Amino acid sequence: MLEETPWVLQAKDESQRKRSVALLFDLNRMASEQERALDKIAKAQNSSGGFSWFPGFPEDRYMTQHIISGMGHLDALGVRAVRQDARTWNMVNNALRYLDRELQDDYERLKALVKKGQAKFEDDNLGYTQIHYLYMRSYFKDVLIPDDTKEAFNYYVSQAKKYWLKENLYMQGMLALALHRNDDKTTPSAMIKSFNERALRSEEMGMYWKNDRGYYWYQAPIETQALMIEVYDEVAKDVKSVEDLKVWLLKQKQTQDWKTTKATTEACYALLRRGTDALANAKLVDIKLGNETIDPTKREDTKVEAGTGYFKTAWQAGEIKSDMGKITISKTDDGVAWGAAYWQYFEQLDKITPAETPLKLKKQLFKQTNTDRGPVITPITQQSQLQIGDLVKVRIELRVDRDMEYVHLKDMRAAGFEPVNTISTHKYQDGLSYYESTRDLATNFFIGYLGKGTYVFEYELRVSQKGDFSNGVTNIQCMYAPEFASHSEGIRVIIK
Repeated sequence: MLEETPWVLQAKDESQRKRSVALLFDLNRMASEQERALDKIAKAQNSSGGFSWFPGFPEDRYMTQHIISGMGHLDALGVRAVRQDARTWNMVNNALRYLDRELQDDYERLKALVKKGQAKFEDDNLGYTQIHYLYMRSYFKDVLIPDDTKEAFNYYVSQAKKYWLKENLYMQGMLALALHRNDDKTTPSAMIKSFNERALRSEEMGMYWKNDRGYYWYQAPIETQALMIEVYDEVAKDVKSVEDLKVWLLKQKQTQDWKTTKATTEACYALLRRGTDALANAKLVDIKLGNETIDPTKREDTKVEAGTGYFKTAWQAGEIKSDMGKITISKTDDGVAWGAAYWQYFEQLDKITPAETPLKLKKQLFKQTNTDRGPVITPITQQSQLQIGDLVKVRIELRVDRDMEYVHLKDMRAAGFEPVNTISTHKYQDGLSYYESTRDLATNFFIGYLGKGTYVFEYELRVSQKGDFSNGVTNIQCMYAPEFASHSEGIRVIIK
């Protein structure tokens, strides 16, 4: 099993994270770690007030804005009373002076270009950095804008009101919050209307938007969704939409990894600060299998994990009754919960029927013959008769309705077939990168990132033995969320 799972370290890493949850309840440890983190940040601040990304680097404007926004988040959460702590407040004020000067410099450069006739004030001169500044500055309205920066500040606020439609969703969310906190009642309400018109909604995935993924800080999907939770809570005051937005954010964590500390902190801020308090309720979900109520506190083999409420339990073959196929789940308090039920049993491979899950597989075998018109393929059925030496093409069609990471596709083959290609290698097709590994029993496809869509995998086999064979099934599973698994139907082949 481990040989067919090349992400063992990733699995260990996730297990370690779960064990680390217990450390969050050690308040003394948390307090000392918080002070150590602040020491580290303080050392990164230069005499100018700006923060460098790495020791020895010059001050970085984006990084400074990101850190001060984070201070605003800590203050809003009540984790750190920024204004009451002299050391932290001094750090924030120095950074704000640096950022105000930088905005003023932007405006002076623009004025110089206008004077030369190379730009116009009425054109769109709003950049990502200025938008991020307006969002960051909205957390510290009590720190007055310097007199020599007021003209620049007012200019970029007017630019935001005029050109917000040209920005991507992340930038629009920042502008909605910045304008709302600066007492603009008209523009943010128009922005909320626009967000609602573009939003996608589903019962399972919640509320979300189609976003362009990219490598820049303003193209990050997790951070964008976290920001939109803040927008709908503070600007729209729409509790239902906030909870739906949180569902999408949590669903991403279910099948993927929140890649960075930045994405994780933004997501945690949104989940803890906005809408229903996810940590306030310790009540377990009520679960019934048939007529049996599952109470983990009364089962000797079951332990409830502190902090998360996670537990698992199992029944052996002799304990399983037919009415256990009816599972009833009820949740009386607010928030979201997840669970999975697995049923393991033995079946003849060729009698297996396809599974219907978010991962859908369709496997077909074709006989390939060369003609004067080129290669021609014909579908192989249970009535088809193959002969030794025939060339068989395997086609696997995969449909997935959400983004997933660390996906393993295993395609079994009949003992009468031998693979034409025996060299394991990385491949790239139709925007999908994967590693194909040919083994004795099956061909494996390891996919690091599987985006939502439809994919087709093809490879060739040669008929080498006569007989009546089961061709097995094709299995697929998300290693990050093993409840997302599926398989194709079984196929039987006859070789003369």
